[in-house]
Amino acid sequence: MSKPLKTIIIDDEAIGLKRLKKLLTNYPLFDVVAEATNGREGLELIESLKPDIIFLDIEMPVMNGFDMLRLVMHHPKVVFTTAYDQYAMKAFEENSIDYLL
Repeated sequence: MSKPLKTIIIDDEAIGLKRLKKLLTNYPLFDVVAEATNGREGLELIESLKPDIIFLDIEMPVMNGFDMLRLVMHHPKVVFTTAYDQYAMKAFEENSIDYLL
């Protein structure tokens, strides 16, 4: 078995963050190492922990997901998680690997 992917979840909705974390714990492929509730916290965690993959909400306070991605130096794989379908095209232009609606 390969090494689990170091994973960060970034979402301002506590319920959504908790639910996604619970879902990911069912898959040994993911090792959730941190959580953030806004883009600024997410940016700091990405740069310090250098995850393999992030699950990223788009609409968040302080800094949205797209703005955060423009600032990262370490570029993990990105799965966007959002309640808004209008961001799908832009998400794939940002080289995301998936878009969970």
